[in-house]
Amino acid sequence: MDLEGKTILVLEDEPIIAMALEDHLDIAGAIPVVAATLAQAHEALAEQPLDAAILDVNVHGEKSFPVAESLNSKGIPFVFASGYGDNLHEAAFAKVPTVTKPYNLEAIRQAFSRFSQG
Repeated sequence: MDLEGKTILVLEDEPIIAMALEDHLDIAGAIPVVAATLAQAHEALAEQPLDAAILDVNVHGEKSFPVAESLNSKGIPFVFASGYGDNLHEAAFAKVPTVTKPYNLEAIRQAFSRFSQG
């Protein structure tokens, strides 16, 4: 998936990481929509069309899996971001790509390229 022109939800509770990811997406030509809480992410999902999402797995002590379920139900591709790799994923999300923190633009592109391949 090419990121150019895509509106991408970023669910991240660490402001510095969110800003860095927002910068990465800007460089790629994407339109980032940043949410710092699960509630904000659900609001973004309800209020605007999204092309994809990057979800921090652990947000203020809560798992982002409810947001992932909402994205899944709408057919919106997403990747997880985590400092722990994919060790914390529920079985339903075992095949969702994970970008390990700290990440860079190339890692994000590679994770989303899996959606273009099938």
